Amino acid sequence: MSKIKIHDKVFESYLSEQEIDAAISRVADQINHKYRGKQPVFLGVLNGCFYFAADLLKKIDVECEISFVKVASYQGTQSTGNVRQLLGLDQKLKGRHVIILEDIVDTGNTIESVVDTLSNMGAESISIATLLYKEEMYEKDIPIDYIALSIKSDFVVGYGLDYDGFGRNLNEIYVLSEVQNIKDYDNMLNIVLFGPPGAGKGTQAAKLKEKFNLVHLSTGDILREEIKQDTPLGQEAKGFMDKGELVPDEVVINMIGNCLNQNKGAAGFIFDGFPRTTEQARALDNLLQQHKTEIDLMLSLEVDDEELVDRIIQRGRESGREDDKNESVIYNRILTYNKKTAPLKTYFGDQGKYNSIDGVGTIEEIFDRLVETINR
Repeated sequence: MSKIKIHDKVFESYLSEQEIDAAISRVADQINHKYRGKQPVFLGVLNGCFYFAADLLKKIDVECEISFVKVASYQGTQSTGNVRQLLGLDQKLKGRHVIILEDIVDTGNTIESVVDTLSNMGAESISIATLLYKEEMYEKDIPIDYIALSIKSDFVVGYGLDYDGFGRNLNEIYVLSEVQNIKDYDNMLNIVLFGPPGAGKGTQAAKLKEKFNLVHLSTGDILREEIKQDTPLGQEAKGFMDKGELVPDEVVINMIGNCLNQNKGAAGFIFDGFPRTTEQARALDNLLQQHKTEIDLMLSLEVDDEELVDRIIQRGRESGREDDKNESVIYNRILTYNKKTAPLKTYFGDQGKYNSIDGVGTIEEIFDRLVETINR
C-alpha cells in the first residue's frame, strides 16, 4: 500500500522492510566488533524502540543484557520539548558499558535526559544507537555513535513510531504526505449525507446522484437487496433480524464492500443512513482506505425541530404512516438522531470534512447550497 491514513493524516511509503533490515544489520556488525568481551547493557527507550531493539538484538552475537526505560517527548506530530522523568531504570550500571537504543533522534532532548541520568550512575561508557536520525533538528553536543538511517525532518510513523498512539505496528516506515488525499482518483467524489427525519435527505440524495453521476448507497436498500437475492450476507443479516436483533456493523460493512466492488470505476458514492456511530465511521474509513479512496465531505442538513415535526406530520397525512402522525414519536426520533449524530459531527469535523447546510427553503434552494459546498 503506497498510502495509508492514520487518524486525520495521510502517510506514504518512505522506508521499506528491506531497507530497514539492511541498515540494522550494519549497525549490529559495528556493535559486535566493538563490544566483544565487554558484556554491554542495552538500554531501550520505550515506547518507540521496541521494534528496533528486537530486530537489532537478534543480530547481536556478544554476551549482553537488555533493559528498558520510559520517557516521552512527543505529542501529535510536534515535539513538545519537554522530557518527563526516566522511569523503569533498576539496573546497576556502575562500571558497565551502556548502549542506549532509540527509535528516533531529532532535537536530542530525550537523549540528553537519559545520558545525564546514566552518567550520574557511574557507567564506564555510554554509546547511542538509533534507528533514525534527523541531523537537521539535532541540537545537542552529545555524539550519536550508531545511526541506522539518516532522514530529513519530516514526520514519520511505523516500525515502532506512532502518531498519537497509532501506527507502531506497521512493518515499514511512512512519512507524512504533502498531499493529504488517499484517493487514487482525485476526481472521485464521496459524500456522507446526514439529515434528521423530515430534512429531505432522500430528495436531495437523488438530485446529487443525478448531478454528479454518483452511486447512492442506502444501507436500508442494500440490506433489503442482499436478503432478496438470498446472498450469504443476506442470509446472515436475516438471521439477526428474525431474532429481533440489529444487524452487526461488520455485516453491514461487508455489504457496503460488495457494493464498492460492484461499482469499480464509479465517479463516487453518496452514503445515506451509514455511518450512524463513530465506530461505524471508523470502519467505513478503513474500508474505503482498502479501496484507495476516502470520504470527501460530510453534508449535514440542519432544520429546527418544529419545522421537522410539521413536515413529518404533513408527510403522514399524505402517506398514511401512523408513526408520522404522532408528535411524541416524531420528537423522540429527532432526539435520538441528534444524540447519535453529535459525535459524528465531531469525528468528521476533526478531519475538516463536516459541513452544516441550511435545510430550510425550497428543494432547489437547498440543493443549490449543497452543490455550492461540494464545488468549493
